[in-house]
Amino acid sequence: MKIEKEFSKYAHSYGKYNIIQEKVAEKLLSFVKGEPKYILDIGCGRGALVQKIDWRYERFIGVDFAKGMLELHPKSKNIECIYGNFNDAMLFENLMTYDFDYILSSSALQWAENLEQVFKQIAMLNAPIALAIFTANTFKTLHKTAEITSPLRDRETVYKLQKKYFDAKVEVVQYKLEFENTQEIFKYIKKTGVSGSRNVLSFRQMKQLIKQYPLNYLEFEVMFIYS
Repeated sequence: MKIEKEFSKYAHSYGKYNIIQEKVAEKLLSFVKGEPKYILDIGCGRGALVQKIDWRYERFIGVDFAKGMLELHPKSKNIECIYGNFNDAMLFENLMTYDFDYILSSSALQWAENLEQVFKQIAMLNAPIALAIFTANTFKTLHKTAEITSPLRDRETVYKLQKKYFDAKVEVVQYKLEFENTQEIFKYIKKTGVSGSRNVLSFRQMKQLIKQYPLNYLEFEVMFIYS
């Protein structure tokens, strides 16, 4: 398991809140071999991946359970958006009727209720993969300061689960995103939804955390799994 650091400085006002997710999408596509023609994107969101693909493809299927995101996803005769939840086995029964030559997923599968089952179902689609999954070291110092446990799985757990179903390479990248002040850090968390809409702190606890947080940056850790 290769581990790299990609510390990036963004000490400016944040008009754009998906900086890390964009960087993750770019790196994920760098692992894709060749120019696949029939592509599945699991947890496609508003289309970060499809907008970065620079080769011609025949069909791109994007799946997401957030209708608002799908409405923002690019549409064309080559792009099909499917409303579905990767936690639902019925979705994969539907996807089995398609033929894919690559399966992508960027910044989504960390929220799988049963990641092993999702890996198993992805493996059954019988196509090369490129997956990017945030791990428990994301917001490490924030969680430590607040004395709470990360809702994400640690990288060792994700690594062991993927090894059961994929013959893949794994690379872990640690990102750092700097902010002008602590208030901007928590604004970023709220705007991006990277907390998975999990409100684990009360308003009073959050206010105290803003005072106590010792850093001017957030940490992120992403595991890239690719074959």
